[in-house]
Amino acid sequence: MPLNVVIEICAGSVESAIAAKKGGAQRIELCSALSEGGITPSQAMIEYVKRNLKIETFVLIRPRTGDFSYSRAEFEVMKSDIFSAKAKGADGIITGMLNTDGTIDTCRMKEIMDLARPLPVTFHRAFDLTRDPDKASEDIIKLGCKRILTSGQAQNALLGADLIARLVKIADNRISIMPGGGINAGNLQHIFDITGATEYHLSATTLVGSRMIFRKEGISMGNGSGNEYEMAQTDQNLVSEICQIASKLGIG
Repeated sequence: MPLNVVIEICAGSVESAIAAKKGGAQRIELCSALSEGGITPSQAMIEYVKRNLKIETFVLIRPRTGDFSYSRAEFEVMKSDIFSAKAKGADGIITGMLNTDGTIDTCRMKEIMDLARPLPVTFHRAFDLTRDPDKASEDIIKLGCKRILTSGQAQNALLGADLIARLVKIADNRISIMPGGGINAGNLQHIFDITGATEYHLSATTLVGSRMIFRKEGISMGNGSGNEYEMAQTDQNLVSEICQIASKLGIG
C-alpha cells in the first residue's frame, strides 16, 4: 500500500493558490512576499481562497521579513493576525518565534498556541536558525505543535536530509517533520528515501511574464533589484507532476 504522502504548496498569491488546487495539492501555506521568505497574507486573500477554493489552507503568521525575534509591537500584530485568520476560516496556523540566543521562544509560543486553538500549528523554518535542533524539536513537541517545517538546517532539504531523517526518528510520531526548501520533482524520491517523511513543502514556481503591453523602462519598485514584468508563480503542471510522484512513494 502506498503511503499517504501530503504535498503542501507555499502559495504567495491568489493565482498560486488556484494553481495549487488545480494541480492536486492537498494543502497550501498561504502567504505574501514569497520572494522575501513569506509574510502574513491579507485578510482579503484568506477570505477569497477559503470562499472559492476547496483546499486545506494554513496561514503564515510572520509580521515582517528578517529574523524571528520579535518586538512587543510585532508580537501584538501577530496575535491580531491569528484572530483574523481564524475569523476568515483558516484551517491552520504556520508561525515561529526565537529568543535572541537561538532557542525557541516557548513563553510567547505558548500564548500563540492558546490563541490558535483549536487550529493546528506548524512551527516554520525559524527552526532552521536554532542553535540546537534536538533541543528545539523537543521544545516544539512540548508546545503541542502539529509539525515542524525544516530544511534540516541547510540551504535546502536535500542537503539537510540526514538531519531531517534523524529528526523523524527522534520525533517517533509525536510530531510530523515536514521537509521544505528546494524540493522538486527531481529530488522528492531521493529525499523520501533518506528521510521517510510523509509531508513535503514546496512552492513549485515558474517565472510568468506580465500581461502588460506598455512597459515603462528605467524604473523598478522596491530596492530596484526586481523585475516588475515577471513574477514567480506556482505552476499547476509542476504541482501535478510532484503529486503524481508523491502518490507512488512507499510502493514496493
